[in-house]
Amino acid sequence: MAKLIDKIKTSLAKEGLTPRTNASREWLRAKAKDLKPTSIGLMTDRQRLRTSSMIGKMYFYFYDPKTKDSMPYYDRFPLVIPIERYNDGFLGLNLHYIHPKNRMILLDKLSDTTSNGTYDEKTKLKINYRYLAAASKVFEATPCIKRYLFTQIESRFLEISADEWDIAALLPVESFVGASTSKVYADSRKKF
Repeated sequence: MAKLIDKIKTSLAKEGLTPRTNASREWLRAKAKDLKPTSIGLMTDRQRLRTSSMIGKMYFYFYDPKTKDSMPYYDRFPLVIPIERYNDGFLGLNLHYIHPKNRMILLDKLSDTTSNGTYDEKTKLKINYRYLAAASKVFEATPCIKRYLFTQIESRFLEISADEWDIAALLPVESFVGASTSKVYADSRKKF
């Protein structure tokens, strides 16, 4: 059985749409509204599961924050691009903290930092915190920067290939605890 992202890529091709174009993004936005987060089953794609993450790649995973009791809200199923590694975890961009439209804008702005122009499984972003702090054009990243501890990760990492970043960013799979998605987007919008 084909996996969700493979089905979406096939559907894009049937519609005559090229990935990473405005037309394909509009089509994806419309389709994503029909998806139910609980029925997607992303973490069953064993070929994409990793035991560790790599800086500049994109991943889904399950997370239970250590300091959740002192947080107003948090995402249990983040979509993260790690940007810096530490002994006990990493700093990453969790795209779920901003509206899907802003996710697309951010990914487009970061596209000039890709390691190659092929957008395949080898492609990654060449960014770090210092780059984001100095790059005034990527202000959408500000509310997305989050710290993750290895001890609090509750699953393996589901790696998303660069040619599927747009698809993954539009999937309605964020799992916020403590606030609605619209509240998170509104709070994040105040930060940029």
